[in-house]
Amino acid sequence: MASQQPTRFLVLIYRMPAKPTAGRVAVWRQLRKIGAIYVQQSVCVFRDFAAVRADLQPILARIIAASGEYHLLPVRALSQAEHQKLVDQFLMQTAKQYAEIIENCEVNFQKEVEFEIFRKNLTYEEAEEIRIELEKISMWFERVKSRDWFGAPNREETAAWIGRCEQLLDDFEARVFAIQQGSGDPQGSENRPTRSERLRTLRRPLDGRRGNSHNGASPRHPRKAPTSST
Repeated sequence: MASQQPTRFLVLIYRMPAKPTAGRVAVWRQLRKIGAIYVQQSVCVFRDFAAVRADLQPILARIIAASGEYHLLPVRALSQAEHQKLVDQFLMQTAKQYAEIIENCEVNFQKEVEFEIFRKNLTYEEAEEIRIELEKISMWFERVKSRDWFGAPNREETAAWIGRCEQLLDDFEARVFAIQQGSGDPQGSENRPTRSERLRTLRRPLDGRRGNSHNGASPRHPRKAPTSST
């Protein structure tokens, strides 16, 4: 995707002691989290926004606290070719992150819901766990979207997958509601209650049941948690 100049960038060049490794890894992880692309080891680039500068401050403080040093340099003039190289790297990085979210929706979340329906594990506790998982995926998507500065091509596809997962959860909660209410119709009905009505009925204090929520059920199908460090 081509981008119109001028686009302002920031270049961070930093150096930290080799030991302990944990400090260097933590800084790398935090820089990636706020959207950095690395052009060389310990040299990274950001889109120059006030919000990015604010996010950088605690990271820069951490570099100094670890006896490191840095240079934060604004870049104001680039050739069109160099500008496009940076834009393409940002697009590639964000597209990969969106692809990870899509994979998590398709391979983990969707299959998990299908498996719990297959084994008839239609309980309030299971619905609550699935909802928490979807909230994590949705928060992950919002974080990536907030630093999608140039409009990665698979953004809309990712949003569509989030919507699909929300519908899967909605249908699962409807099945749980039907079972809990003894309607005998886990597929729902024409008078199917709204999601807020179902949640008002299903949500209740767990009274210590959280750790015991699968008594009598077959062993849980292992669920892969979101793995992105972003």
